Amino acid sequence: MSNLNIAERRLPQDGRFRLKLEDRRIDFRLSIIPSISGEKANLRILDKEQVMMDIAKLGFEERDRKIICSACEMPHGMILVCGPTGSGKTTTLYSALKYVDRPGKNLVTVEDPVEFQLRGINQVSINSSIGLTFASCLRSILRQDPDVIMIGEIRDYDTVDIAIKAALTGHLVFSTLHTNTASGSVVRMINMGVEPFLIASSVVLVVAQRLIRKLCPECKEPYQPSEEIAKRYRLFDQNGRIPVIYKPRGCKRCMNSGYQGRIGMVECMRITPEIKDLLFHGAQEFDIEQKAIEEGMVTLRENGIANVLSGVTPLEEVLRTTTETRKDLG
Repeated sequence: MSNLNIAERRLPQDGRFRLKLEDRRIDFRLSIIPSISGEKANLRILDKEQVMMDIAKLGFEERDRKIICSACEMPHGMILVCGPTGSGKTTTLYSALKYVDRPGKNLVTVEDPVEFQLRGINQVSINSSIGLTFASCLRSILRQDPDVIMIGEIRDYDTVDIAIKAALTGHLVFSTLHTNTASGSVVRMINMGVEPFLIASSVVLVVAQRLIRKLCPECKEPYQPSEEIAKRYRLFDQNGRIPVIYKPRGCKRCMNSGYQGRIGMVECMRITPEIKDLLFHGAQEFDIEQKAIEEGMVTLRENGIANVLSGVTPLEEVLRTTTETRKDLG
């Protein structure tokens, strides 16, 4: 179904297929790797009707949404979205593309592969077997007079080098990077061989993202955390009291999982003059993060705790997907 070579059991293979289920077209992406116990397969299900491509409906805090929209309105520069696999990075970038899309603008994406087809946007699918890589494709795209370029993922120096040059020559560039935190993305680019002054001159915003499961509204169970837990994770209401929070239970509506749907949470690090100065002087990731927090960056953990206090998700879900910073530790 995925047009893979069924006789090849020694090499990793990637493929995709589409099924029509109940008048809906569902895309499946298949990844197979060889292991000592046999082949291991992973399926990613892409339901276009379930994907929300409106940046206002992704569940971000109003403060973070305004920061992202403000960066998208800039005439040129690079916006990076980072996080682990399956954290919703591509959906966020698609939403950003829809936000900046205008009839007179030339928008081009380079993806591996194209996940969702967007009307009015030129989308190119990478094919490494014939030499169509991110780097080679980007070189050609720059001759197409694009206004906005989306790069599915920055994997190597050649790709990041061309992306930075595009951002420095009047293009708005969106891309993703596999790092855990916003400040870690900057250090990762330096490790890839990019000069700090080029990062400072091109990158305007770094967004770290996670997806957390939402509690089922029908069966979520209220409880009051202990004083020790409340102090450790700052679970206090506006009056300084320990509030009632919720945990999953399970019912027929959520198929006894206790969860229904997911919501995105982000931390947005703007590349301010102070952070640029730290980059010029070769600062460590921790120093960059501390400066961003001083300038008002709300961490992933803080965003998660806010969702816990509002009854959207349980505390365990936030602890599973985020790590503590010195600010979170108090």
